[in-house]
Amino acid sequence: MTVFLTIVVIALFGITLWQMSKILKLSQLKNEDSQVANDKDNNIHGKLMLAFVIFMYLLTVYCFVQYHTFFLPESASEHGVDYDQLMMISMVLIFVVQFLTQGLLHFFAYKYRGKKGNKALFFADNDKLEFIWTIIPVIVLAGLIIYGLFTWTDIMNIDEEEGDPLIIELYAYQFDWRARYSGEDNVLGKANVRYIEGINTLGVDVSDNYGKDDKITNELHLPVNRKVIFKMRSQDILHSAYMPFFRAQMNVVPGMITEFSYTPTMTSEEMRNSEFMVEKVATINKIRKEKSKKLVAAGDEALEEYTFDYYLLCNKICGVSHYNMQMKIIVESEEDYNAWLKTQQTFGEQLSAQASN
Repeated sequence: MTVFLTIVVIALFGITLWQMSKILKLSQLKNEDSQVANDKDNNIHGKLMLAFVIFMYLLTVYCFVQYHTFFLPESASEHGVDYDQLMMISMVLIFVVQFLTQGLLHFFAYKYRGKKGNKALFFADNDKLEFIWTIIPVIVLAGLIIYGLFTWTDIMNIDEEEGDPLIIELYAYQFDWRARYSGEDNVLGKANVRYIEGINTLGVDVSDNYGKDDKITNELHLPVNRKVIFKMRSQDILHSAYMPFFRAQMNVVPGMITEFSYTPTMTSEEMRNSEFMVEKVATINKIRKEKSKKLVAAGDEALEEYTFDYYLLCNKICGVSHYNMQMKIIVESEEDYNAWLKTQQTFGEQLSAQASN
């Protein structure tokens, strides 16, 4: 109780000081050196407004030129081209509107700055202006939304009968990923977290013959130019499968299966050797080299040189090791992919090996 009363007294004392400061300001209104802005103050702040908007535009241009290597490169998936086009149109519209509105805002703040004796001209309303500034955003936003809906519909059009898609399950748990390939029949066996026991870490139904030829891996290999349909499950909490270079992201929800599909168009090696990525890797290694000098000087080990790889990341904050929840993605030729897949043990073979032991 004493602590509570002490806090109340301190709070009331603070309020008293605040009220006294307001009274002091009011008492100074008639003085020439009061805090009320005069013509000199208005001129200074009007010029500052112009200087600020010029500085803002120059800083924007500088950031685009200086840090363009940190932008995402061209998409490594088929649908990513449409995704990037939609993003570019949106960003161009935003920057055009921002350039005009911010420029006019700061220019008008300078042009119509306060002057002693001036009175503002008051308009009760202007129907024409209100119509213009309402209908233009409506038309632009409606166009973007409709375009976005058509793009999203095309991206999410998942048809397992079209072509010869590869079926892969992405299984998320704190704090790692596993991939389950559908085997030669291209059909995933049934699975449920209730079946998790021993080596059956994904809960595959051992009584389902479709699951016997499934292959479980801790690295995701994908053949280039072949459609991949991902079936996603979570063992514990909400995760999010995020593959930025493929412009792909989908929530992984406990108790249900979510889906996403895309067609990889660039192998890991092709992306690694692209002009954009070579420049980006060089920039990153330059930064790491400077940091390594400081680490070595402090008695720590130097950082290893960075090399590019695709990764599957978790884009939901899922716990203390969320930052480290990732799985390497290797996009390669169909031949290399098939050769790698043959070296992987099937779920049935794992069960047989366990039984023999």
